Amino acid sequence: MRRFIVIEGLIGVGKTTLCRLLEQEHSAELFLEPHADNPFLEPFYNDPRRYALPVQMYYLLTRFKQQDGIRQMSLFHEWIVSDYLFVKDRLFAEKTLAPDELELYDRFVGTLGPEIPTPDLVIHLTSPIDVLMKRIRKRGVKGEERITRAYLEDLRARYDKLFANWTACPVLHIDNSALEYHADPAAQKQVLALIEQALGGDRRASAPGSEDREAQPELFG
Repeated sequence: MRRFIVIEGLIGVGKTTLCRLLEQEHSAELFLEPHADNPFLEPFYNDPRRYALPVQMYYLLTRFKQQDGIRQMSLFHEWIVSDYLFVKDRLFAEKTLAPDELELYDRFVGTLGPEIPTPDLVIHLTSPIDVLMKRIRKRGVKGEERITRAYLEDLRARYDKLFANWTACPVLHIDNSALEYHADPAAQKQVLALIEQALGGDRRASAPGSEDREAQPELFG
């Protein structure tokens, strides 16, 4: 059975690591965000107001091209895994663009054409902001040292709003601050089992550290 899985969450939350784990486990075809390829990203960190529109348009066009590739590759691969939802592009556009730039962005999006493929499952990874800040500093990617706690908190609120109203497909929420699947085989086995349960329609899958695990065992949006 063909599966299209999207892994989402804030920077430093472990999206790429989980993508690689699914690639290894299911021989999945990966579609990862081309962060390093965006020539406007580092200038954006230095001067957000000046470079907000070019950095956003570059991401929009690149992501749209990748989504077209996902639609085509779904005919040939049993598993496809991506580390972003296409709709997140506007989430960032709302945060970074001025009103007139956002209007131009929306007009451009309206001309792009074919529909974006819908995932079978979205995995929303979360971790406390303090944990994410430590991970970002530790990995030392150029430009990311300018990411602030306030920036991450604002994005987290936007993600929460997005998934609170999400109806396109099931969402599995996992707090991975207590699930160290990057190096622990037992944790890897556990997170893979959670994903299989979610794909099978088990709405009572639970993950260590989930904030609402006890109050609300159903982790799907």
